[in-house]
Amino acid sequence: MTYQGHIENGAVVFDDPANLPEGVKVIVCLFDFSQDSGPDDENGPSLYERLAPAIGTAKGLPPDASRNVDHYLYGASKT
Repeated sequence: MTYQGHIENGAVVFDDPANLPEGVKVIVCLFDFSQDSGPDDENGPSLYERLAPAIGTAKGLPPDASRNVDHYLYGASKT
């Protein structure tokens, strides 16, 4: 789960209520939103738009390459 918040008087304060049990251990990762658009940039390019340059670049693959990628990469049994 991900919770967003801020630091207030040296303590983490969640922006929305978080029903966490008393004494639960947490990890706090800092994210500098001034350097990035943030985690949910709805105005940015879609996944398709970001991957468009790679679409169709793989040539000569076996017809079952997508189904059996582990076989071709690592030697696993075919499905």
